[in-house]
Amino acid sequence: MTVLLALALLGAGPAEDVPVAVLAHPVEKGTRLEPGDFATEPRSAAAARGALAAEDAAGMEAARRLSAGTVVRRTDLMQPQLVRRGEPVTIRVVSGPLVITTAGRALGGGGQGETVRVVTNTTSRTLDGIVEGSGTVRVAAP
Repeated sequence: MTVLLALALLGAGPAEDVPVAVLAHPVEKGTRLEPGDFATEPRSAAAARGALAAEDAAGMEAARRLSAGTVVRRTDLMQPQLVRRGEPVTIRVVSGPLVITTAGRALGGGGQGETVRVVTNTTSRTLDGIVEGSGTVRVAAP
């Protein structure tokens, strides 16, 4: 009884829970998150620190497997992968107003604006380019 009185006098009562968005179901690595993937649950303020709102996490991809009930933080997510390793891509070689397109294959994955290495199907030449969109990589000609 004296412990409770001492805690009350020191203001160290039970921590107040805050509502936070958590995953409603398990999510595999690389899965794109949507607002419907989240539920709101009460968590301690310490556990909720750094948590993303469902709206902020929507459109991002899981960087690793996440279990149900997980409070999602920025480090759990990555930019959506518009180009994935081994998948076919359209390579756009750009030099001023001249644009040449060719088919190729991605040697790595990347999101919008990230650098990826690709190989052309016709010449088997390896190039570095920037992801422009879904399945499209832009290479600047020298």
